[in-house]
Amino acid sequence: MDIKKYAAEAIGTFWLTFAGCGSAVIAAGFPQVGIGLVGVSLAFGLSVVTMAYAIGHISGCHLNPAVTVGLAAGGRFPAGQILPYVIAQVAGAIVAAWLLYVIASGAPGFDVSKGFASNGYGAHSPGQYSMIVCFLTEVVMTMMFLFIIMGATHGRAPAGFAPLAIGLALVMIHLVSIPVTNTSVNPARSTGPALFVGGWATAQLWLFWVAPLIGGALGGVIYRWLSEEPAGVVAGAKTA
Repeated sequence: MDIKKYAAEAIGTFWLTFAGCGSAVIAAGFPQVGIGLVGVSLAFGLSVVTMAYAIGHISGCHLNPAVTVGLAAGGRFPAGQILPYVIAQVAGAIVAAWLLYVIASGAPGFDVSKGFASNGYGAHSPGQYSMIVCFLTEVVMTMMFLFIIMGATHGRAPAGFAPLAIGLALVMIHLVSIPVTNTSVNPARSTGPALFVGGWATAQLWLFWVAPLIGGALGGVIYRWLSEEPAGVVAGAKTA
């Protein structure tokens, strides 16, 4: 049963990275009908909504190392499962980035060095925001994301609506922070594209691991303090 959980996390993170980053790389700048910032934000949010309904009952649909760590910090996920979940998530994101690279490179003039939906700060921030501001943004955005996840999956939350609340939260996060960091709040999503861009993208990748993990843990701990019971483990099917 654990293997199925890890496979579900890999597939789900593949979909989030491929659909979200793919919308930015392929569709956002398409002449005259490009989807723009709003479209990319919706793509990321909808990828979470669709996968939450598809695999939430299998793995809990974390799709994000910061979510896994945050849920563990909030007492809603077993700490012993963090590492395999994270490995599965990163693997799914890397495969998605590889496939996106294969598809995107089929267009004339494709240049992976232009960013490939990578996250960055300073000169590589879409709005040229400083490293400190980008770090703060990622911490706060991920903290609020986990706060919403903890609340939406709480025992007293309206049943069946958690995927919508979580997906819409991710849309709002992207609407605010794409100009700042190109929006990470997800170390796996950041890792996939960065490995193909290399150079500055991999050099700056540390921020998009450290800040989301800190933010995720903070969100989990704060919500646990605010409302402990009733709660439930966000891990999908029970281990056999």
